Amino acid sequence: MPFVGKTRKTQQQFDTPEELYLRGALPRTSDAVSGLWIHQGDVLRTYAEKHGSTPDLALELPTGTGKTLPGLLIAEWMRRKSEGPVLYATPTKQLARQVLATATTEGMAARLLVGNHRLWSAADEADVDGGEAIAITTYSSIFNSSPKLPVPRLIVLDDAHAGEQFVGEQYAITIRRYGAEAVYLAILDVLRPFLSGLQIQRLQGQPDPGAHHQVRLILPAVASDALPKLDVALSQLGEPYKFQLAMIRSGLAACCVYLSYGSIQIRPMIPPTFENKVFSDARQRVYLSATLGAGGELERAFGRAEITRMPLPTKTPPRSGRRLFVFPDLVQDNDAVSLTREIIGITDKALVLTQESTEDTEDTARALAGEGIPVFGKDAVEDGLSTFVQAEKGVLGLANRYDGMDLPGDACRVVVLLGKPDAVSLQEKFLSERARANAALSERMRTRIVQGAGRCTRGPNDYAVVVIAGTDLTRYFSRLENKTALEPELQAEIQFGWENSKNQNPADIIDNVRTFLEHGADWREGGEPLVAEFREEAEKIDPPGAVALGESARLEVSAWQLAFGENWIEGSRQLEEAARTVGKGAEVTRGYRALLLYIAGVWLHLGAESEAHRAHARQLIRDAERATRGTWFKEMKDLPDTEEVSLAGADTVAINAIVARLMGQLKPNKIKVDLQAMCAGLAQDNAAPYEEALTTLGTYLGANAFKPAGQGRCDSAWLWDTAMWLTIEAKSEQHSDGFLPLKDIRQANTQIDQLAADQGLDHPPAGSPTLLVSDRLTVAPEHAPVANPNVYLASTETVRQIAGDVDAVWRDLLATTAQQEPVHIFRRHVQDLLTENGCLPTQVLDRLMQERIRPGE
Repeated sequence: MPFVGKTRKTQQQFDTPEELYLRGALPRTSDAVSGLWIHQGDVLRTYAEKHGSTPDLALELPTGTGKTLPGLLIAEWMRRKSEGPVLYATPTKQLARQVLATATTEGMAARLLVGNHRLWSAADEADVDGGEAIAITTYSSIFNSSPKLPVPRLIVLDDAHAGEQFVGEQYAITIRRYGAEAVYLAILDVLRPFLSGLQIQRLQGQPDPGAHHQVRLILPAVASDALPKLDVALSQLGEPYKFQLAMIRSGLAACCVYLSYGSIQIRPMIPPTFENKVFSDARQRVYLSATLGAGGELERAFGRAEITRMPLPTKTPPRSGRRLFVFPDLVQDNDAVSLTREIIGITDKALVLTQESTEDTEDTARALAGEGIPVFGKDAVEDGLSTFVQAEKGVLGLANRYDGMDLPGDACRVVVLLGKPDAVSLQEKFLSERARANAALSERMRTRIVQGAGRCTRGPNDYAVVVIAGTDLTRYFSRLENKTALEPELQAEIQFGWENSKNQNPADIIDNVRTFLEHGADWREGGEPLVAEFREEAEKIDPPGAVALGESARLEVSAWQLAFGENWIEGSRQLEEAARTVGKGAEVTRGYRALLLYIAGVWLHLGAESEAHRAHARQLIRDAERATRGTWFKEMKDLPDTEEVSLAGADTVAINAIVARLMGQLKPNKIKVDLQAMCAGLAQDNAAPYEEALTTLGTYLGANAFKPAGQGRCDSAWLWDTAMWLTIEAKSEQHSDGFLPLKDIRQANTQIDQLAADQGLDHPPAGSPTLLVSDRLTVAPEHAPVANPNVYLASTETVRQIAGDVDAVWRDLLATTAQQEPVHIFRRHVQDLLTENGCLPTQVLDRLMQERIRPGE
């Protein structure tokens, strides 16, 4: 006969979740943890004493210091109060099963409710509804068009720092060309009013260097006839799009469309979670986060205006193991890929994390695995990590999975982080690459890096090697403000890794990795004390703009809620106030401020009830234009009755030069030969043809382009009369290994002034830049301050992309010149074509001036 005890209704109550654990009230198994860590007990007591009824509460529990057990104890403590159902949500099914296993081991009643709700056990649902058990579920089971979970007393949201990826993306229609080309082309056709004929042609055809990489922003509500057509087109799509549409259809007018060659994404910037009763009607939402941050990331990700933060009660965060960082791109005369492969070969067991596609990530894992080493991918870990953990050897490659995986102890000792994780979605890619609003993404990106680095250090005694692969991520760590935003312990590990990678011999790197993995006396006596020295010097500093972004978050959330309900006037007012608040971050937040101002202007125009409203909407658009730092603004469709933005001087010079050439003695065949030679020259690394191709590129951008004579001069100079100049020092023969040489920086410093002297002038036009073109995109921190403020660094790939755009523009111009339109009409066509393809001089310079070498500018 089974044992019978007290029912839930008469279960003993405890003052805190910690007391529930310590008093032995839970029937824990022999596999349960031996006890709570001190910081876990501190968190549980503080929660019970101060925050048991706080509507939205974020708890800080750094990666590897144990979030799950405190989260489950809070859930169990609240369940026993008999105040309603309790949900514990995780980003993935795999993590949900992991949490269920922990709950079972620790003696807590829990039921797994994930996947298709039709397959849920009725008895399990009844237990959750009646408060007999905690529901372990996923974010997707809550954030969908028709959630079947009960409205709870409490939701515990695990790995909340990943909210944007698992909540924001739920409120998006994402159409990927390579999986659904017919759907992509159908929606592209609806977006024709926002695109030129050449843009449509390039997006419909084979990928070219220019069109393939860019993300364009479209606000469909700007064209009154386009929005109904978009709604109809989307409503005719089948699964899974019809479920995605249901999430945002009521507020489609407030949505942004992000368009690239590879995909289309339609979503509001901030998810309208207020419409979700399971989430918004819960009496309390507790967010378990590895980092709290000051920039408002949680508020934006979950669509909540105010989330109270409860940092760790202890001043010093608990240590979550030891990591040895290795930077292969800094190693002396070395092939970074070969070194990474050799590091993995020491154990033949590694986790590879990237933000690329699933297929590309698994291909990368195969390239890094040794001969005969099995490679695991997404499918192998769908139901859990046991297949990989139990494998003696193997490389696991996962895309965009920086959270929710525990590989402690000998399960895996090597993590490879490939590439800077700043463009997981099209919205992120637009903010990062086009709007230059990186400050708004910095907290999110930093958290992904920290989480990814901590996948194999899940406790204080764990240790793992973390390989930082890719020049963009290496360059990220070269910036002081990125390192000082981290916890001091992690700062110390990164600085130790940097110093022991920079200009070191590959063989010495391998010896150091072996010493670390042996983790014996040689490491304890030779490595650990040095990390401790770096730790003493480290201090955490909030990154620039973080406070302003944190203050703005409440206003942004409120604004998007209002806009989703088409309360355009009040939504615009709130977003304008948010832009003003963001402006406190000065230059760091300028790109994000410009975007907020533009959207506020569009909203006010949509809801305008008077000429005063329309006049203010036009002023907001002008303010956005003045604040913008990217080329995206010039691509936006004009509002009706909005005055045209005047051209910059260099743009006018270029348009006039191009029109004059096309209206003169035109030689189409020579132009086609020039363009072909230009693209070919920029596709290889020999100096002479590359420099010649650069000058050709400048010429077809409407500049007076030439290679100055004499020693110490630049490789190509582009002069748009006296409006703007550009000098280019090309290092096309350099590859992506190592640092940009100091001598190259010093050489570039003198070139713009030398050009002015050659032209018989005292100084160049104000703001004229010098560009270093090289694939060595990492600058040693001690060398960066040597650069003049006007010296920038760009990759050969960026130059090739611009050349692809110029080639497409000129081929279109050659075709339309034969139509013999009046000069003023043709001039406007040239202006529009250059603008729409990012080829006005101001746009080209913006594309080339993304990376200023000198820090703090």
